[in-house]
Amino acid sequence: MAQNLQIPYEEMLAAGMHFGRKKTVFNPHMEPYVYTVRDGICIIDLLKTQAQLKNTAEFLKKTIQNAGLMLFVALTKQSSESVKDLAISLNQPYVVDRWIGGTLTNFKVINARVRKLEEMEKDLKAGKFQKYTKKEQLVLQREMAKMSMHFEGLKKLTRIPDVVFVSSLKESALPVHEARLAKVNIVAITNTDSDPDQVNYVIPANDRSKKSVDLIVDALKKELATASQ
Repeated sequence: MAQNLQIPYEEMLAAGMHFGRKKTVFNPHMEPYVYTVRDGICIIDLLKTQAQLKNTAEFLKKTIQNAGLMLFVALTKQSSESVKDLAISLNQPYVVDRWIGGTLTNFKVINARVRKLEEMEKDLKAGKFQKYTKKEQLVLQREMAKMSMHFEGLKKLTRIPDVVFVSSLKESALPVHEARLAKVNIVAITNTDSDPDQVNYVIPANDRSKKSVDLIVDALKKELATASQ
């Protein structure tokens, strides 16, 4: 395992990665990852975070080396940009901002919509929209724009993925539920108010801080870049 994965402890602290949620919303299953409680706030054990991040990276690396398919999901505004960038750098599918119900449990229908978008884009490029009136072209382009917003990141999701990565377990109830039904491995950045038993690989960290999420995603990006080449 490359040394560069080890995020310096000071950087983790500076990013507020150790700040969990209030004790009042603590999930007891997160106890192994909590160092202490300070002023009613759960403090995450960052040594555990480093260890879990290393294990997770090793698993994701093997997945890539075995030509596995990973779906990256970022439904929080603080994670969407960096997670999308990570997915694109690895040539993997992604979902940001909003999860379309049935993406995994009704894959054939969702996949048909994605292929329809690709067909329309191909027709536009080939000049096939010219046969329509200007008003009809405008309607088609608006439909394409709407579909693109929902399905752009799913173009590379050619089958049920081997892994679903979620940037916040708490904010990803639906994708996690669908991944579990589809028996897909789940990797999640998990705060102290979530149940780590729902997923296969836990990265205990503050999922509300952009700096915290960015540090984790950037470390994974650097580590996985070599595996995808």
